Amino acid sequence: MDKNLKTKNTEADLVKEFNSDKKSKGPFLKTSLFILFIGFLGISSGLLIAKGTATPTLSSEDIENPSEIEKGMTFGSNDTSTFKDIAEGVLKEGGVDSEGQYHLVRPGGDSQNVYLTSSVVDLSVLIDRQIKVWGETFASEKAGWLMDVGRVEVLE
Repeated sequence: MDKNLKTKNTEADLVKEFNSDKKSKGPFLKTSLFILFIGFLGISSGLLIAKGTATPTLSSEDIENPSEIEKGMTFGSNDTSTFKDIAEGVLKEGGVDSEGQYHLVRPGGDSQNVYLTSSVVDLSVLIDRQIKVWGETFASEKAGWLMDVGRVEVLE
């Protein structure tokens, strides 16, 4: 008989009823709000960082008269990850055998010229100026160096 009594007590201790009428919303709601708050902080901090590092650039379309262009002005994109190749020289009109619309004259003769095209910057307002360009190099058949320009800084 003692054995049966122990079994009943053990079953009573192990088996418990759950109150199915009352749902616990506390932990789920707190976790959801915490995740939303963290997401909001991440997005807002990313926006603040992006705005803080941006340097203003002008559009070459804003320039009506080439004499308005001054040393230090920058035109084009701030995306230096896409436009990572850099060259400096005096901008002249004309490419080589239909490769490039313009070219940069650099020290060392014609073999050192960089032939340029641009889908971002209107280079025509910068002819005969000393400039620094950021761009992406393309394969070419005639030009020694063919570049799509994305950013320009006026040096002189």
